Amino acid sequence: MKKDHPNIKFGKTGVLLVNLGTPDSTTWFDIRKYLKEFLSDKRVIEVNPIIWKIILNFFILNFRPSKTAKAYKEIWMKKEDMSPLRYFTLMQKKKLSEKIKNEKIIIDFAMRYGNPSIKSKMKILHQEGCENIIVLPLYPQYAAATTATVCDEVYRTLMKMRWQPSLQIIPHYESEPLYIDALVNSLNKKISEIKWIPDLILASYHGIPKRYFENGDPYHCYCQKTSRLLSEKFNKIPIITTFQSRFGPQEWLQPYTDKTLENLPKEGKKNILVICPGFASDCVETLEEILIQGKKSFIDRGGENFDLVPCLNYNEDHILLLQHLVKKYLIEK
Repeated sequence: MKKDHPNIKFGKTGVLLVNLGTPDSTTWFDIRKYLKEFLSDKRVIEVNPIIWKIILNFFILNFRPSKTAKAYKEIWMKKEDMSPLRYFTLMQKKKLSEKIKNEKIIIDFAMRYGNPSIKSKMKILHQEGCENIIVLPLYPQYAAATTATVCDEVYRTLMKMRWQPSLQIIPHYESEPLYIDALVNSLNKKISEIKWIPDLILASYHGIPKRYFENGDPYHCYCQKTSRLLSEKFNKIPIITTFQSRFGPQEWLQPYTDKTLENLPKEGKKNILVICPGFASDCVETLEEILIQGKKSFIDRGGENFDLVPCLNYNEDHILLLQHLVKKYLIEK
């Protein structure tokens, strides 16, 4: 070997946890930058790209950042100076690293939109000698606008690598027994803490346009499957499935979470517990949209008791689930 040959690391496996993403701060500029990347994804917004580019740049990115910044300011973790989603994803990476103690396995995290990027973390793992990379998108229920767009970015990164690592992607885990058990345990824990009995439990998932489902996206089916398995294991209180976070004028998956919360008090359901099984980490959609906006809407219309079951975040059940998912893809040596 030549003396000037570079020292190349090898023989390791990288595990990359990937979440949706988050702005770097609550400033208008950082929010706008994040929204632009997110809303420019053709899998997220499936409309004529020329028309959408005009709408996005001339209207949405001039008006929406202020509204979104207000929502993030409501939940921003001031001590850590980061969004809850970044904090919980960082802790998931830390706890999983402690659980999988192996010097040949490097565990890291990335965000599909914002920082740290998939591209930057894939390059770091490769430089650290990861000949195999396992990507775990933190979306239990597969959708083209979530899991598939993570895959897109991973593939784009690989396309520019001369020396590519082998790649494995964990696609979805909506019916994984450890996942269902973790949700049941989180429900039991919350119910043991509150001093009232829920009339109903809402399993609220992020929505997608109905047209995406009609074009073949399996997301709706996966959400219903999770809710069915959850109901079978937790049969103390009725559970219904709803969909939140719709955007734009087109029809999305129904029933809508916000409309359901507005109507429940009129139906005599005045004590409501919400769980968000599709979110691996608490974020603006759970903490602001549900726990602040949703609660206010429900109480204002005659509701009496309302609470939110925390996402699995970095509790022990969740870390054991992540460990189980990853271990199935590890090559034993």
